[in-house]
Amino acid sequence: MTYTAVLDVGRETAETLARLLHEHRERIGTRKNTRALGVFKQGVLVLRWFVDGTRLVQLACDNGISVPTAYRYLHEGLTVLADHAPDLSTALERAAGAGYTHLNLDGTVIHTDRVAAPGPNGADLWWSGKHKHHGGNVQVISAPDGWPIWVSPVRPGREHDTTCARSHGLITALNRLAAALGIPTLTDLGYQNAGHGFRHPVKKPQGRELNLEQQTFNKVVRGIHGVAERANALLKVTFKALRRVSLDPGSITRIARAALVLLQLEHGRTT
Repeated sequence: MTYTAVLDVGRETAETLARLLHEHRERIGTRKNTRALGVFKQGVLVLRWFVDGTRLVQLACDNGISVPTAYRYLHEGLTVLADHAPDLSTALERAAGAGYTHLNLDGTVIHTDRVAAPGPNGADLWWSGKHKHHGGNVQVISAPDGWPIWVSPVRPGREHDTTCARSHGLITALNRLAAALGIPTLTDLGYQNAGHGFRHPVKKPQGRELNLEQQTFNKVVRGIHGVAERANALLKVTFKALRRVSLDPGSITRIARAALVLLQLEHGRTT
């Protein structure tokens, strides 16, 4: 399979992925001529799955390997990429160093084919009532212009955005960032009462109207925060693998982190 199979991704990105895979093989002591595919072909296999959503059965056929081997190569590539994604503290340090006036936080639910799995209280663990399908919740922090700089581990789709953010330590970390450096985080109403470091629209009181000042504040916050949707769109539109995950939903963590790394490689931007 030639590189033309991944036309939507620059060759430089494929070569960087191949280098990361080569370094990984050296670390684990892979002997020469013991792999069915070289690192570049393995990288192309991973990119075709990410960008085009090519089925692993097809990828195995195109490369003359078994389907289990294709799965192993894919998961290895996911792990190598995900390991290069920034952790939360690194992402926030980069944002502070870039001199950002604010950050954006938004959650997205990654569609999954996961079957019903009862949670502690009997409710379907991965079912998102808001989106009406099974999925995993991923929190995305983005720069003021909507460029994604960090993605969270996956949480079950039934969990509220604030619950997910709190479980990842986001509430504490972003409140500290605002207190220390004056960098607030803009959100939607899903993060109401998250803390002093968050800015979100004022909720309309039951049976009453918002006053002019509150209405103006809401327009400003929604207008500025609206670009946060670009972060989720960049990840999902660029990579078909994030539109519907057929692997175990727990793998969404690695897929989302790997997608962030690929996006940053392709555009040469980390903040």
